[in-house]
Amino acid sequence: METFVFLFSFSVLGVLYAMNNVPAFQEPFVVLEIGVAVLVIVFLFYFLITRGNPPKDPLFFVFAEFSFTCVIDLVSALEYDGIISGFMEFYRKTGEPYLGTSYAIMMCYWDGIAHFIMYLVMISRITDRKAYRSLGLFWAGSLCANMSVFITGIVAGKYGSEIQPAFWLNFVFLLMPVWGAVTLFTRPKDRPLIGGYNAQQAQSMKLIWRPLDLILVLLLLVAMAFTILRGLVALDSPVEACSDYLRHYEPYLKDPVGYPRVMMLHLFFYGLPLLGAFVYGLLKPGCTWMSDWTLFFAGAMIQCQWAHIGGSLHPRTATPFHIPNDVFWSVLATNLLYAATPLLLALRVQNDPYFFLKIAPFPGQTGLPNSEEKDTKYKDK
Repeated sequence: METFVFLFSFSVLGVLYAMNNVPAFQEPFVVLEIGVAVLVIVFLFYFLITRGNPPKDPLFFVFAEFSFTCVIDLVSALEYDGIISGFMEFYRKTGEPYLGTSYAIMMCYWDGIAHFIMYLVMISRITDRKAYRSLGLFWAGSLCANMSVFITGIVAGKYGSEIQPAFWLNFVFLLMPVWGAVTLFTRPKDRPLIGGYNAQQAQSMKLIWRPLDLILVLLLLVAMAFTILRGLVALDSPVEACSDYLRHYEPYLKDPVGYPRVMMLHLFFYGLPLLGAFVYGLLKPGCTWMSDWTLFFAGAMIQCQWAHIGGSLHPRTATPFHIPNDVFWSVLATNLLYAATPLLLALRVQNDPYFFLKIAPFPGQTGLPNSEEKDTKYKDK
């Protein structure tokens, strides 16, 4: 099924080509109507072809539908970068002109490549009746961050006065991942939440004897400080350190398109509490929520930093907002480390979850045999 979805998604090129060459299809409200009609038709198409063997998971239709729109985003980015032409010139004027900003171009690349791959993998897992919850949470975090920054940046930035009817289509792509996230968070986890001897042993160790966790705690604390600094810059703080950072390190934060500022405020108000919660989760044993929220936040952070770093380097960004040459590599390395920290934390939690499990003692048992294969089971000798 994933191969079919992949091939069918490229049929959108015919729709874009027709709209680009028929003036009657380029009126603002007509663009909105065609967009809604395409979404409905694609949904009905997948609904009808799967009636004989309907998918057990309703998110299948979301992933199949959004695979179709991923190609639109990829075409948009490629066309704005001058790699292809003849598909979306009309959309620059009567659709969404802000898609030509450097941040939006990088966002479209992420959606057209990273999200597209995720959709195909998750469709394959659903078709084969296999679990995909972890990847689904990563996707939900990525797309929620993507669309919340994008929509808010449009309204708050310099394009707020140029909103066309097609703008309202974006709320579909915000509400669906929110619904998907709620659905996935409430599903049973793919692995057990209760541990035995190995979990008890891992949770008895102090932080000083867990060097990887100690490094992650330090990285999270640095990330919190970095988040606070850039959040205060976005809030126009008069503190000298904020002014110096804006002037000498990341002038892109004041790009009038609005996306960088909105992203910093998102991370300041939503990301900062989560970073603090993750520090607590590495210090306090048995925080079972860590496995889900680290994945969700890793997806959000990777997407945000991809668009932010790429946008600051993109040639469409005005020269005064580029990273100064004398600090280029240090700023780039800092941003890459900032993006990697939640991902490293999520990998640590997924690969060695014993510290984050609840411990259920056996009645009358003072200890359990150390079994690497089945930590939660006890066998009589």
